Amino acid sequence: MQASLYPNLPGLQKRKQTFRFLLDWAAIITLGLCFVIFTVIKGNSFLSVDNMINILRAMSITTVFGIAATVTMAADGFDMSACTLASCAAYVFVSMYLWYGLALWLCVVLSILVTLVMYQLTMFLILVCKVPDMLATCALMFVHQGLGQWYIGGGAVSTGMRLPRTGALPARTTLSDSFSAIGRAPWIIVIMLLCVLAAYVFLEYTKHGRFIYAMGGNRQAAKLSGINIKAYRYMAGMITGVFIAIGGILVASRGSSAQVMCCDNYLMQSLAAVFVGRSVGGAEKPNALGTLVGAMLVSTLENGLTICAVSYYVLPAVKGTVLALALIAAYAGKKEE
Repeated sequence: MQASLYPNLPGLQKRKQTFRFLLDWAAIITLGLCFVIFTVIKGNSFLSVDNMINILRAMSITTVFGIAATVTMAADGFDMSACTLASCAAYVFVSMYLWYGLALWLCVVLSILVTLVMYQLTMFLILVCKVPDMLATCALMFVHQGLGQWYIGGGAVSTGMRLPRTGALPARTTLSDSFSAIGRAPWIIVIMLLCVLAAYVFLEYTKHGRFIYAMGGNRQAAKLSGINIKAYRYMAGMITGVFIAIGGILVASRGSSAQVMCCDNYLMQSLAAVFVGRSVGGAEKPNALGTLVGAMLVSTLENGLTICAVSYYVLPAVKGTVLALALIAAYAGKKEE
């Protein structure tokens, strides 16, 4: 009876299912098309082993920052200051190694600890002062920039430079191979994969990860079910801080220095990776594997366009387009649902 009253209903439902499928797998389809198109245009120069390693190395830092954003967004948060804070982590990492001659492992630990201490201000504004995440972190972008540049004297931290305020000679004048190896293949790729694996296991297979997802789905319902909202939002913030510090360390090691605002350019592409990842497979939530796919898509596009001799100043427009399309894929079906 229903089919006779609405003869076009089966066709309409099929079109909706097809549209939903294309949205859910748009990132994977686009990634595959990128490989096909760039291979047709450039052939072996794109598919060479060296270029594939370049793509993996380029996406590593974006992925780590994307994982930091993934954990924050899973708890219904949004951090605009992650990359400015990562620059501070980079300053601390390189300065501890060059200026004060500390062991490499201790520099890593101190960089993470300083980042977590600085992240307490973010948590204070959000949890105690109840400032919305985006507003609080936008304000803290300037705080982090000011504190970081005050610490390094407004310049950079690199070999051969004296300490900014005292003018004293640094304890080290060169960077060791182990310092630089962190930011080179294969270690930068291994670190990226470990970060993705840790976030994936935590969010998908632990009680705490499920509670964080419950907060992101419906905070009021999660609170009524007995979840300590503030405690788990704080936990998500601290995990985010660790990934932010790791990202800053990778940037510093890869660049063999800590330049002013050296991590800021990774903000938009890491957010693009997260929003692309939300739509992969119809997940409709931030997830680690989806973020990995999103970062690979952004890096593959950038790499392929660079090989095709597209002007470098066009690349930000391409990244912005990817982010816009990712948002469409993530939210196009919301009204219907």
